[in-house]
Amino acid sequence: MNRSADPTIRKAKLYERLSDKRVQCHLCAHHCVIYEGERGLCGVRENQEGNLYTLVYGKLIAEHIDPVEKKPLFHFYPGSRVYSIATPGCNFRCHRRQNWEISQLSRQERAWERLGHFTEPEEVVARALRHHCRSIAFTYTEPTIFFEYSYDTARLAEKAGLATIYVTNGFMTRSMLSLLYPYLDAANVDLKAFSDATYHTYMGARLQPVLDSMRKMKELGIWLEITTLVIPGLNDDPTELQDAADFIARVLGNDTPWHITAFSPAYQKQQWPPTPLHKLQKAVEIGREAGLQYVYLGNVTGNRQTLCPACGALLVDREGYQVQAQYVTAEGRCPECGTEVTGVWMQER
Repeated sequence: MNRSADPTIRKAKLYERLSDKRVQCHLCAHHCVIYEGERGLCGVRENQEGNLYTLVYGKLIAEHIDPVEKKPLFHFYPGSRVYSIATPGCNFRCHRRQNWEISQLSRQERAWERLGHFTEPEEVVARALRHHCRSIAFTYTEPTIFFEYSYDTARLAEKAGLATIYVTNGFMTRSMLSLLYPYLDAANVDLKAFSDATYHTYMGARLQPVLDSMRKMKELGIWLEITTLVIPGLNDDPTELQDAADFIARVLGNDTPWHITAFSPAYQKQQWPPTPLHKLQKAVEIGREAGLQYVYLGNVTGNRQTLCPACGALLVDREGYQVQAQYVTAEGRCPECGTEVTGVWMQER
C-alpha cells in the first residue's frame, strides 16, 4: 500500500510498539494486538511495518445536515442544525445495528475502500459554517474508530466557534477521552443493554468499559445523553431496564436524559419483530420511577416535550425532531418557577 499516494492513510495515535513488529492499539477498549500486515477488529486500522495507521482519515461516506434532536440530543442547543459526518468502520459486531449499511462496510470484503471521498478537516468546518450549523457531529458509524480525523476536525471547529458531538457506543479508552475532551462538547452514548453477557454475545464487546466511559464523560464536563434501543427478547427485560435506569440516576445523575427508542429489523436480514409500543412505554415508566427527570420516547409517536421537573411547565415543545418553541430562560431556568434546567442552551454560546 502506497501511503504517500493516499491522503486517507495516516499515522495513528494511541498505540504502542511491541516485539516482532507487533503493535497494540489503545484507542478502544479492545486493546487489539495487531501483527504486521494485519488489521484490528475495527477493520480500518492496520499495522504497516511495525507502525499503526488509520486507513479512513477524511474518507467521508456520509454527510448530512440534521436537527440536533436527531442525534438524539434534546438538551444541547435545541432547535439548532448539526453537520453530521462519518467514515467507515466499527469496533462492534452488532447483529441488529440500525446503520449497518455503512458501519459494517469494513467487514464486507473491504468494499469500503472503493467508496467515500477525501475531505480535509478544514473543509468540514467550512461546510458546517456555510450551512449555518451550530455544531459538527461524528456519527452514523463509530467515531472512536476515526479518532484522528474527528480530533483534527474538532480542534478546528473549536477555533471557529462550533461545538462538536460524538454519537458513540462508548467503547473507548480513558486515554482517548482524555485526549479528545478539550474539544468535545457533547455525546450521546448508545447503551445497548445492561448485561455483560449480551454485550459479549451480540456485540463482541463488554459492558463495563461503556459504563466507565459515561462516568468519565460526566467527570470531564462533556454534556451527556443516553439512548437505549429496546429490542424484544434481547434487552427488554424489566429488571435489566431497571438496572440501567438506576445506574443512570445514581452514578450519572437523575438529570441525565435517557432516550428510549424502537427497534426495526435491519442488519443481516434477521426476522426479528419491531419493538411493541407497550414495551417502550414500560421502559419510560421504569426510568421515571427510578427518578430520572428527562425520559424521552424516540422514533415512534410519543411525548418529546421537555417539561420542568419541578413544576411541570413546558420548556421545549417538539413535533418529531423539530423544535416548535422553547421557553428556557437566558440563565437556563424554568420561566415559571425558576428551577435550573440542566443542559446547554442556545443563549450560552
